[in-house]
Amino acid sequence: MDLAKIREYGNIEFLAKQMVEGFITGLHKSPFHGFSVEFAEHRLYNTGESTRHIDWKVFAKTDRIYTKRYEEETNLRCHLIIDTSSSMYYPEKTNGKITFSTMAAAALAYMLQKQKDAISLTTFSSEIEIQTPVKSTPSHVHKIFLDLENLLQRPSTNKKTAVADVIHQIAEKIHKRSLVIIFSDMFDNINEAERLFSSMQHLKHNLHEVLIFHVTDKKTESDFEFDDRPYEFIDLETNERIKLNPSQVKLDYRKTLQQFYHELKLRCGQYKIDFIEADIEEGFEQILSAYLVKRGKMK
Repeated sequence: MDLAKIREYGNIEFLAKQMVEGFITGLHKSPFHGFSVEFAEHRLYNTGESTRHIDWKVFAKTDRIYTKRYEEETNLRCHLIIDTSSSMYYPEKTNGKITFSTMAAAALAYMLQKQKDAISLTTFSSEIEIQTPVKSTPSHVHKIFLDLENLLQRPSTNKKTAVADVIHQIAEKIHKRSLVIIFSDMFDNINEAERLFSSMQHLKHNLHEVLIFHVTDKKTESDFEFDDRPYEFIDLETNERIKLNPSQVKLDYRKTLQQFYHELKLRCGQYKIDFIEADIEEGFEQILSAYLVKRGKMK
């Protein structure tokens, strides 16, 4: 799905539905199989009630008629968390990373709504900006879609990020075990990476399941692929500018970044956090597939 066209089209709820249902038709088995139920307890059969749930094995052993009572599995609680710092509005022509993250979050919200799961949306830059309650009502989920649409319309200003601080705050605020899904380019202070790793460990210490979608424009941000000519590079969060030929710094840049990402992935593996590389040039299938895998593990 073209990121530029998504911004023009606008209606995120409709686009999310199209995206998810198109993805689901490609699966052999739909994950939307209704509520799962699990056995709760036996109770004595009352004359006149349905015989459908009588436990005949127990009757054979005890000569007493018991029925099985079932209860619905507790529905999932999911927190969708989106980094809205200025670096997420790169590339500037399409606001690519924020558009990608917003649409991916919308698709997951639609999936969660289909399963009647409870959803919360949190957005942050240097501090938490939006934090909705965790609910599953249609009006609540519709409000989340409107919040996501607003992210695409909002102009990008010089907004710094504080991923580590915010993840610590979020870990303190979420009191019930949940699935936490984070969309971020993780461009915090690389020199203070331990603080970031500590915040992720905080989420896991509180027994949450965590998915991190590392959203990048891989060609330019990770591989640093630019034509061999002078450019002016602008820091979107501080507006600091520097003129140089990319070839002058490419090797050192890639080495530093690759070391950081290697350590980030390593720590996520240690903490049992699912780390998914989300290149905005690729499709949304990796996002939806990763969610379904995690959802399956949690049942």
